[in-house]
Amino acid sequence: MADKSWTDQARGALGRYRVMAYVTGAMLLLLTLHVVLQLAQFASDSSIPLFDHDGLSVVIPNAGVVVPIAHGWIYVVYLVTVLDLWSKVRWGFGRLTTMVLAGVVPVMSFVLERRVHADALAQIAAGGPAGGQTLRAADAAH
Repeated sequence: MADKSWTDQARGALGRYRVMAYVTGAMLLLLTLHVVLQLAQFASDSSIPLFDHDGLSVVIPNAGVVVPIAHGWIYVVYLVTVLDLWSKVRWGFGRLTTMVLAGVVPVMSFVLERRVHADALAQIAAGGPAGGQTLRAADAAH
């Protein structure tokens, strides 16, 4: 079986990254909602310790345990897809750092996914990896 071309590998990595960016972002929003609900419940009844409040457990059984653990493991898979895409398109460390942080800052994964997707498609259309630069940095240099 012939090796996949760089373009096919990059498209595959981009597709996996996109899926995990959305899944990670959704789980992070769920986790954020859980914590906000706990804080709201704590504000109305501070006689109970903060993390003993129900939060989303009213809707999702054991949400205080399930949601953080699920987000943690999903984030690990997200990191693998980030590293896969980053290594394929050969962007700089600044982009890697931004992509890694997008999994822990609410809403950032959705915003960054659009930009990463556009930049990666442009890179794929150009026919090769960036060699450590983003296309925008390369365009600015010329």
